[in-house]
Amino acid sequence: MAHKNHITCALKVSIIGCGSVGATTAYAYLLSGTVTDLTIVDVDKKRAKGLMLDLEHALSFTPHMQITATDDFSKIAGSNLVVVTAGKRQAKGETRLDLVKANKEIFKNIIPKIATAAPDSIMLIVSNPVDVLTYQAIKLAKFPEGRVFGSGTLLDSSRLQSHISKKIRIHPNSIDAYVLGEHGDTSFPVYSSANVLGKPLKDFDGFSQKEAENCYEDTRKAAYRIINDQGYTCYSIATAIREITEAIFQDQHKVFPLSVPLKNYYGHSNVCLSVPCIVGQGGVEQIIKIPLNAKEKINLAKSVKTIKQFL
Repeated sequence: MAHKNHITCALKVSIIGCGSVGATTAYAYLLSGTVTDLTIVDVDKKRAKGLMLDLEHALSFTPHMQITATDDFSKIAGSNLVVVTAGKRQAKGETRLDLVKANKEIFKNIIPKIATAAPDSIMLIVSNPVDVLTYQAIKLAKFPEGRVFGSGTLLDSSRLQSHISKKIRIHPNSIDAYVLGEHGDTSFPVYSSANVLGKPLKDFDGFSQKEAENCYEDTRKAAYRIINDQGYTCYSIATAIREITEAIFQDQHKVFPLSVPLKNYYGHSNVCLSVPCIVGQGGVEQIIKIPLNAKEKINLAKSVKTIKQFL
C-alpha cells in the first residue's frame, strides 16, 4: 500500500516550526535517541538557532544527535520523516477549527516546499485543525498513499486511557479504549469494544455509564483546560509524536488512531478523520475497520459532516 523507505542506522527527521510543540518534540527526540540527524526549520531563523544551541548544550548527557537549524527548506533533503507543527496555535477561547483560514494559507506555502526538498519522506501533520490540514497536505504533496497522515486522536485516546485508569486503578497502557473521528469537539469514544485484556470496561466495579461519560468529557475538554492554565499544550503531543516516529523507524506495525483519508469507511470517503491504523516503515500501511455500534456510527457521521464543511 505504502512506499517503503530503506531503514539505516542514520535516521533523519525534520521538524517544520519550532514553537512549543516543535521544540518539545525536538527535546523528546534528544532524550530518546530515536533520531540521529535532526533539522529544525522555522521562518524565524534566529529562534531556530537558539533552540539548536539549547539542545546541543545537553549532548554531553544524551545520545548523540546531529542538529541543524535553518529557514531554508532545501536543508531537509534526505529526511526519512518530516513533522509539520508550523502554524497559528490554538489560543484561549478558540476551537481548533477557528485556525482553519490562517493555517491553510501557511500550508499552501510550506507543503510544496517539503514535497520538493524531501520527495521520499513520510510526512506527519500535527498542526491544527489536523484533519483539515492533513487532507490539504495530501492534495498539495501528491505523495503515494500512506505517506502523509495526521497525529489525529492519538493524544485524545491517551488522555481517555489516563482518565479511565484513575477510575479502575489499572495502568493506562493496559486499557484498550480509543477516541476516533475529529481531533476536536466531534470526536467520540469507542466504548462498545473498550476492554482490559478482553474484559469489557463496563464490567469493572464502579465504572458505570456515568463514569464513562465523565471520562470522555474530561478528555474532550483537556486541551481547553491546559491552554487556559498553561497557555498551550506540548509535552503530551511531543511524546505521542515520538511514539509514532519509533513505530515508523522500528517497523513496529503498531496500531494508532491517526488522521487518514477515508475510503468507504462505513460509507464515508473524501475526508480525513482518525481511525485505527497500522504504522510501519512505509507510514500508514493499513487501515483497520473496527466494529462500531449504532451510536458510534452516528458520531462518526457527525465528525465527517463537520470536517467536510472546512475542506
